[in-house]
Amino acid sequence: MVYDIKNKVALITGGASGIGLEYAKELLRNEAKGVVLADLSKEFGSKAVQEIEQEFGPNKAIFVQTDVTDYNQFENAFKKAIEKYKNLDILFNNAGILNDAIWQKEIAVNVNGVVHGMLLGMDNYLPKYKQGDEAVIMNISSTAGIQGYGHVPVYCATKHAVHGMTCSWGVPEFYEETKVRVVGIHPGVTHTPLIFNMVGSNFGGKYEAHLQNHMAEFLTQEPNHVAKEAMEVIKKAPHGTSWVVEGGQPAYQFIMPDHRTTMRNNTLP
Repeated sequence: MVYDIKNKVALITGGASGIGLEYAKELLRNEAKGVVLADLSKEFGSKAVQEIEQEFGPNKAIFVQTDVTDYNQFENAFKKAIEKYKNLDILFNNAGILNDAIWQKEIAVNVNGVVHGMLLGMDNYLPKYKQGDEAVIMNISSTAGIQGYGHVPVYCATKHAVHGMTCSWGVPEFYEETKVRVVGIHPGVTHTPLIFNMVGSNFGGKYEAHLQNHMAEFLTQEPNHVAKEAMEVIKKAPHGTSWVVEGGQPAYQFIMPDHRTTMRNNTLP
């Protein structure tokens, strides 16, 4: 069964710029009723709402200044969404930073922020305010969440954590109780400010050298491609699944081994 985005309401963290804003626009191209852009920057938020109104008309977007590391601020974004649109159907846990030089903040945003979103979304607001049979939470991880990148080990750890949350909150029992479908995507290198500012966003020395030595290996893509593929995942992906979007190619499912017991013969010599 294909999930219908038409007339649905979405909350997008980090939605005022980059891929987050592309998600918002693509939702509206799929006839969503409205989008809530939860982000830190008032400047970017105001500009994003103007862009959306120019393309899609009035009352299609609101901006709520939000620090996702602050549970109360995050909950305020949910409340503003309900106040404006009366319903809430889709949550994008998208806000994130890529900067190992400020790794404590990186962990707070990339991990704690997603935990807050899951607790607020699955355990409270989406089951109560969804339209139709189900709601959807999309967790934004990264290809750094399914492999290791030596230049940003802490960033990789945070994105592995996001993948783990998708798997864990994606167990069948939780869907049966809440009718909230949890899915994840792992975008590869995408042309956004996050990537343009990557040089220097690490511990320096050997980490910077590793980046320079391997930068040419990364497959790149545009934000609008990631957003379009994300819509397909929202519409069709089963609960608890994760999907890789890289190099401008169609999304493909990342499948973990069925169980670690299948690896018990991989012993040391």
